[in-house]
Amino acid sequence: MDVDVDDLVNFPNGLWGLESCRQWVLLADQQSDALAWLQSVERSEIALAVTSPRRFVPGYQMRVARRELAPLALDDAAAVRVLVIVSRAAGGLSLNLKAPLVINLQRRVGRQVVTNGDLPIRYELRSHEKAVLKIA
Repeated sequence: MDVDVDDLVNFPNGLWGLESCRQWVLLADQQSDALAWLQSVERSEIALAVTSPRRFVPGYQMRVARRELAPLALDDAAAVRVLVIVSRAAGGLSLNLKAPLVINLQRRVGRQVVTNGDLPIRYELRSHEKAVLKIA
């Protein structure tokens, strides 16, 4: 896959379990506007399904220690994108609301953070919500 350097998102610490993967590209899904793919540049066999948590949890609020977000230099709230990883679960699909990905779109840098509070690691999607995602 050819990727323009301006499309890369750098995760300096990698993602949990994928610490060696630091360069990613965010790709739109052809069949669902609710879904995107975070594709590893270093390991082409790795692509993570991601979505906006607010699409499925309208009141989603992320509380994170300031030191966690400091490396992102988030000066402009409009340049921030928060995504969560979509996983297959025994009953269907789930969202990891506890460890979202925060991306500074201007600087093209991201970080996976742990939220404060009781957000679930596996937020199960209901059947009508699963139909919106349609993960292949």
